[in-house]
Amino acid sequence: MHCPFCGNNESRVIDSREAPDGVRRRRECIRCELRFTTYEKVHSMPLMIAKRDGRREAFSTDKLERSLQTACAKRPLEVGAISKMVVDIENELHKLAKAEIEARVLGEMCIERLRVLDRVAYIRFASVYRDFQDVDSFTKEVEALTDPDAEEAGSKSQLRLIEDDVPRLAQRGRRRRARQG
Repeated sequence: MHCPFCGNNESRVIDSREAPDGVRRRRECIRCELRFTTYEKVHSMPLMIAKRDGRREAFSTDKLERSLQTACAKRPLEVGAISKMVVDIENELHKLAKAEIEARVLGEMCIERLRVLDRVAYIRFASVYRDFQDVDSFTKEVEALTDPDAEEAGSKSQLRLIEDDVPRLAQRGRRRRARQG
């Protein structure tokens, strides 16, 4: 490992920690005694995505994240929800232990997660992914979301905007009344 300050190739490891992508190491140069950080990442087998038209393309987490961000634009999602989804999908793809994955499989992974995360984002993504040809096919997809079973599953993970704040405000009022009384 070359020191970024003096170029010396001898350093000692001061601290090692697990990082989301691999291992983070804090090092100290033997010559200049300055400290620097390195990140080690396991180089896994590159995934290839087999497109519907027969083309092959390298899997890109950036491309996946951009498409999910487009579907989730202006939606009230938790910070990091999309990034977590991308990491989960990538991990699941690697667990399949295949060098080539069909785009259909990747699309279905996204669809499943978006359906649980946010229904509007799900419809946006599905409208592009499933390439609805007419209003009827789009309407059928929306009606499937209004199914009572699907509604219960989606509402548990849907981010709440106001409902969570109401009980807290009510508790504050009780505390004030208890102090005054």
